[in-house]
Amino acid sequence: AQYLNQERGLVPGTVQQYLVETRRFLSERFGTGAIRLEKLHSDDISAFIVRRSAAASISATQHAITALRTLFRFLYQRGDCRINLAASIPSVASWSLAGLPKYLSNQDVDLVLERCKGGSAEEQRDRAILFLLARLGLRAGEIAQLTLDDIRWDTGEITIRGKGGALNRLPLLIDVGEALVAYLHHGRPKCSSRNVFIRVRAPRQGFTGGDAINRVVRVALKRAGLDPSGKGAHVLRHSLATRMLRGGASLPEIGQILRHELPKTTAIYAKVDLATLRALAPAWPGGEA
Repeated sequence: AQYLNQERGLVPGTVQQYLVETRRFLSERFGTGAIRLEKLHSDDISAFIVRRSAAASISATQHAITALRTLFRFLYQRGDCRINLAASIPSVASWSLAGLPKYLSNQDVDLVLERCKGGSAEEQRDRAILFLLARLGLRAGEIAQLTLDDIRWDTGEITIRGKGGALNRLPLLIDVGEALVAYLHHGRPKCSSRNVFIRVRAPRQGFTGGDAINRVVRVALKRAGLDPSGKGAHVLRHSLATRMLRGGASLPEIGQILRHELPKTTAIYAKVDLATLRALAPAWPGGEA
């Protein structure tokens, strides 16, 4: 972690992602036994990447590849590996805007929020998390990093630490604020951490990364009886963008809310608005527009 943070200059959220992927690889290869780096071969890495690509998105697989390349470059530079295995790690093809964003209908999003109404500390925490995802389109890592100082109750704003350390302010919507107040007053345990969201079980501290937020979403989807192809936090972010587009928002407006750095990142949402696309597209000869 120190190498990733100080030498590579990676932000804490990215460091955590790299650590999760490297631990996953080492756990699959060696199980609970001793880690013997001299036993590793390029075939082990290739097999892991194949399994990862079958179970995860292209983006997640690319994160795993980058994490492993970083790991093996570090081990080679330090002399722990005689061969630089980073050079043998395969790439995964990815075409810009090739896929469709996974999203829920408005009714399904409302159902997810409606089914999370319990009074326990965990349910109040999860409800606040779900509202931040569904109403403001935050990323999982952004929620994990959120601190008490980021919420400006006096001005009705919330500061978000985005990709690359960028700071953005978003309006604190009424239903989001109400969910946060309920959690902070009745669900959040007393502790020294300044993180907004705290683990229910000891140790009482903030989440280390976005994986915990993704688990909250998976549980919420199951509780609502939903089984979409996308089950992480991003499905609610995509759902918000799709809802805004169909409500008349422009792609630049959506990109501003979601804090996209590049316009082409937002452009993928145009692919889900079939009604608009049909209205804009010329009619097929002999058919209807």
